[in-house]
Amino acid sequence: MLKYPSALNALEQITACAKGKKIALFLDYDGTLSPIVDNPEHAYMPSAMRTAVKNVAKYFPTAIISGRSRDKVYEFVGLTELHYAGSHGMDIMGPVRESESIGDHPNCIRSTDKQGKEVNLFQPAGEFLPMIDEVFRSLVENVKDIRGAKVENNKFCVSVHYRLVDEKSWPAVAHCVCDVLKDYPRLRLTRGRKVLEIRPVIDWDKGKAVEFLLESLGVNHCNDALPIYIGDDRTDEDAFKVLMERNRGYGILVSSVPKESNALYSLRDPSEVMEFLNSLVKWKKSA
Repeated sequence: MLKYPSALNALEQITACAKGKKIALFLDYDGTLSPIVDNPEHAYMPSAMRTAVKNVAKYFPTAIISGRSRDKVYEFVGLTELHYAGSHGMDIMGPVRESESIGDHPNCIRSTDKQGKEVNLFQPAGEFLPMIDEVFRSLVENVKDIRGAKVENNKFCVSVHYRLVDEKSWPAVAHCVCDVLKDYPRLRLTRGRKVLEIRPVIDWDKGKAVEFLLESLGVNHCNDALPIYIGDDRTDEDAFKVLMERNRGYGILVSSVPKESNALYSLRDPSEVMEFLNSLVKWKKSA
């Protein structure tokens, strides 16, 4: 708390800096908006949190950037007023600007969302889809005899969850993953909270996703923008680092235990995240 003070305690300082600026909110999902659960399929967002996110999106452009597939995150959240980025930012559905040229971004196509509204769909790892599907099938086969192991296809990355695996079998899970990965030099292994993730080797991460979304929102090169990113996992550090290096906005780490981070502030758990979001709405209304 000395190194990363509570964002709740620092709210007055954050809102003072936000005066006259346009706040843009970026939120991780698991461990930030929903509690970490044993079964990743049951990581539901509480109704009170959904209300908080819905309210905050009325006042500030808000995006969820998750390691899960974009469709899965949308299924969990179910709010149409947000922008969604799945697969650690490799699958982004963002707003279309009037002055924007679609040719400015390779791998970006014009599409429509579930309400028929025109959006930009950005998928920088599109060529990896067949490879990811192949790896997913191999991993399902390889870990089928390890009780509790679960393989999740997140479209542009594959997640192998071992939260429900007996600790003695953790090395076996890692061996299965590495055994499959050795045949795919264009894929890399990263680690999260009780999860091993296989991702394409491309220069893209949650930090790049934040920059792309800021560009789509029309505030990337604007000194009047104040991005705030809230997340709990290692992959969120890429976004914290972007905000820190640009010396603009705030990274907020969600953690109940001490850890090194590129964030400036911290919150202990999703309940404090909800309190912070509600406080931002209250401040905006009073302002």
